[in-house]
Amino acid sequence: MSRKTTQRLILAAAALAVIFAFTACQNVSYSKLAANYHFGRANSFFRENQYRKAITEYEATLKFNPGMTQACRFLGESYKQLYKPGVDSQINKELEKKTIDTLTKALAIEPNNKDIIYSLGDMYDKLKKFPEAEKLYLRIIELQPENMSNYYVVAEFYKRYSSDNKEIAKKAESMYLRRIETDPENPQGYAYMATYLQEAAGGPEELLKSYERAAEFWEKRIALTPDSAEAWLALGVNRWSRSFRFQFLSSQERMRQAQAALEAIQKAIDLDPNYPEPYAWMGPLYKAVLAKLEPEKEARYNAEGDRYLEKFQELRKRAAERKKLEEELKKSA
Repeated sequence: MSRKTTQRLILAAAALAVIFAFTACQNVSYSKLAANYHFGRANSFFRENQYRKAITEYEATLKFNPGMTQACRFLGESYKQLYKPGVDSQINKELEKKTIDTLTKALAIEPNNKDIIYSLGDMYDKLKKFPEAEKLYLRIIELQPENMSNYYVVAEFYKRYSSDNKEIAKKAESMYLRRIETDPENPQGYAYMATYLQEAAGGPEELLKSYERAAEFWEKRIALTPDSAEAWLALGVNRWSRSFRFQFLSSQERMRQAQAALEAIQKAIDLDPNYPEPYAWMGPLYKAVLAKLEPEKEARYNAEGDRYLEKFQELRKRAAERKKLEEELKKSA
């Protein structure tokens, strides 16, 4: 073969290589543009709660870019939005499978994506598949042990299954406590724990102990935010409940709790006289507790309770009028 012939073959091969590379580049660019186009449309439909249309567009996105994690994730989210927990139908079963399969695929692409892990865990939670959901929720804590909100998410998950299972109830309590340990100066953690204890299941004696423990956490919250009317009201309501709910206590103990409730709720009023809720609780404290414990003073206690309830209605009316005025001003601005 002559040198000229060889050169011509080399040049032809190079030209073909350039053509193929250019064509491939064009295909890549087109696929990327098409994927982005459908992804944008899908997101718009998702924001507008048009999940069926969003599904069509997310599927088109993945056709052009199979590895786009967010498209895979939100395709699963769209299926999940259409899924109806507890409905036994063929369509619902298909949505269940598509949701699990799609979110699992998205997680395989990004195994440490907290949002996908949470979403898949939430789906298993909806299906009442406790072990699968628990594994995923605990994975979130493993990835972000310093994030206190993760402990709250897992605690609330356990709480939903704790009413008939003492072991799970202990797990829930442990997570609320770990949230506090993660940020002991944050008052919200103590509020979550106290609320959980007050909503616990059990017999009268067991519930009373839970309320007594809850009071300790309300007091710790107050220690951090002594000027919070909401914190003082929460402690007052706790004490009111201990006096009102637990009729097996002695009259002396119930009166002691009622007086403690009175002091705490009055403290909330003193801190914020325009805060309506303390007045609402003062009414039943006087009328349903103090008037029953001291029937000789019933008329006075009932009158005092009515006065607080009237004040509550007045403040609520003012708040509603203020909100209405603010909305009108926003519209006219």
